[in-house]
Amino acid sequence: QVQVAESGGGLVQAGGSLRLSCAASGRTFSSGAMGWFRQAPGKERERVATIRWSDAHTYYADSVKGRFTISRDNAKNTVYLQMNSLKPEDTAVYYCAASPSPRVGILGPFDYWGQGTQVTVSS
Repeated sequence: QVQVAESGGGLVQAGGSLRLSCAASGRTFSSGAMGWFRQAPGKERERVATIRWSDAHTYYADSVKGRFTISRDNAKNTVYLQMNSLKPEDTAVYYCAASPSPRVGILGPFDYWGQGTQVTVSS
């Protein structure tokens, strides 16, 4: 059974930076994809960034392009989300998602989800 666990959320001022980590356990990823989603109060869940495990091909939502960077560490089975130039509208619960299936594309679907980590950006 695959489990994913996020860490690294917190409170930061606008313009600041945070790095989120997502560790996957239960199997070694050599294919499939992992990614980050977020959900703000009263809003639908939004795809933020995803990465294909085999070749590190990435996808970013327009709202975060140029500010966020997703990366992976194969040896640690971990994905990171470096968030720079944070804005109050980035405030949300951030969820990590994963799928180890080689049939899964960069946009998913994702089978395994973490519990989420809160990111709050103050103005």
